[in-house]
Amino acid sequence: MSPSPHLVARGAARPRTLVLLLPGGRPRSTAAAVPFGVAALRMVPFGRAVAGPGVAVWRLRYRYRGWNEPRRHPVADARWALAEAARRHPGVPVVLVGHSMGGRVALHTATEPGVAGVCALAPWIEPPDDALPTDPAVPLLLAHGDRDRVTDPAASARFAAGHGARFVSVPGEGHALLRHYRTWNRLVREFVGALVTP
Repeated sequence: MSPSPHLVARGAARPRTLVLLLPGGRPRSTAAAVPFGVAALRMVPFGRAVAGPGVAVWRLRYRYRGWNEPRRHPVADARWALAEAARRHPGVPVVLVGHSMGGRVALHTATEPGVAGVCALAPWIEPPDDALPTDPAVPLLLAHGDRDRVTDPAASARFAAGHGARFVSVPGEGHALLRHYRTWNRLVREFVGALVTP
């Protein structure tokens, strides 16, 4: 039996805004994603940073750890999560926050119905992704540490420039976002806070 995507939900039961956290992963792996893996746990502080009145925070656990081109399993899982958001909370705007592979997932789902903003942290961007569609009405933030050796800061800057998005470079930061964690938490909190429905 194949695994199913899973949502860990916290916060408001009747939200005005929903934040969907998208963790990282691997280029290729059909191993089942684990609930307490490093990638999943990395998203927990961002959930705490954006928690507040009227905000629900959902953390998505993918079926598989890998992106798995051309199947792109986590993109399908994110679309499932967005459909769940629309079913459970009709009309509530969704803000996507993704790290690494999760940032790539967020960019690939940026134009899905209900998405109100996209925050991609150290996103994994490959050249074909430069042609992804974006909606000028949906705020888009890409942030990257300038010492990241896992994903490419220049690719994030190039994507942002090509799509009219905001780009933030975090000096001295690597891929794990731990050296300047307060900066990352603040970036996410401020981005989401500006989009929270009153």
